[in-house]
Amino acid sequence: MKPSIYLSRGPLPRLAVLLAVLVLLVGCGGGAAAPQVYTSAGGDTSDKAAPGATAAPAPEAANRDGNAGTVVDAVRPELLVIKTGTLELQVEAVDAAVSAAEAKITALGGYVSGSEQVGEGEQVSATITYRIPADQWGAALKALRELAIKVVTERTGTEDVTGQVVDLRARIANLQATERALQGIMTQATKIADVLAVQAELTQVRGQIEEATAQRQHLEQQAAYSTLSVRFGLEPEPAIAIAQDKFDPRSEVDRATASLVEILQGLARAGIWFGIVWLPMLLVLGVVGLGVWLVARRRLPGRAADGWGGPGAPGGPPLPPTEPAAPAAGG
Repeated sequence: MKPSIYLSRGPLPRLAVLLAVLVLLVGCGGGAAAPQVYTSAGGDTSDKAAPGATAAPAPEAANRDGNAGTVVDAVRPELLVIKTGTLELQVEAVDAAVSAAEAKITALGGYVSGSEQVGEGEQVSATITYRIPADQWGAALKALRELAIKVVTERTGTEDVTGQVVDLRARIANLQATERALQGIMTQATKIADVLAVQAELTQVRGQIEEATAQRQHLEQQAAYSTLSVRFGLEPEPAIAIAQDKFDPRSEVDRATASLVEILQGLARAGIWFGIVWLPMLLVLGVVGLGVWLVARRRLPGRAADGWGGPGAPGGPPLPPTEPAAPAAGG
């Protein structure tokens, strides 16, 4: 039983301490990576390597052309610059210009990554997105300008991602070293709990390695192939031609005639409504009003004869003033 007790109490605490140290290394990432110089074979050419440092894989040390034997500095690699740009071109024919542009970009090693065409007739336009090798960027711009009658707008921009790629490479190297150390711990673990703990750390480290590798590859691909968006449109017509196109005597006569017909139709509609609806109603109202007036007129003299409402009566008009009688003759 002593050997089993020794294995469970002796090496396992040391394994736990080493596992904690490895977790701290993973958390720190690649910030403390030591600069090294690698050959194409992946060996360390420095006299004394830093503790815990490992040699980078051979593909990291290859030059752009893939030739072996070139010494590459892992801290100061070639500049990685992402180039983007937009062009707006006036062309004679959109379809012909798009076909010619695609042929030129393909000849330079690029390809079409997206396209959109809107409008029709003289309002048609097309927007094409190209991916162009970084070293053919200038040649592609020149070839596209030659297809245009006029370059309306041209915008270009760059983004240096060299530092990001260097950090990702250092982080990947540290994570790979941590992964190898965890695999060594896994071979010495005897308890199921220890095996599961180490396996969980291995899974986490492997996920971080894959994530950092994907980010590095994406940046390298963006730097290797630049993105250019080009809009092809027709040359606008002169203002006098547009004004002439807008004025058409025949269409003006048609519109004026249509307006006159609408006005006459409105008047006819109003006459029909007046003759059928409003005129009978007005006649009925007139007859009723006339009847009321006649009845009221007949009743007014009768009331005056009864003494109500006559001159001098209560509520009636006052009596006219009387003149004094003339004196008698000889009196």
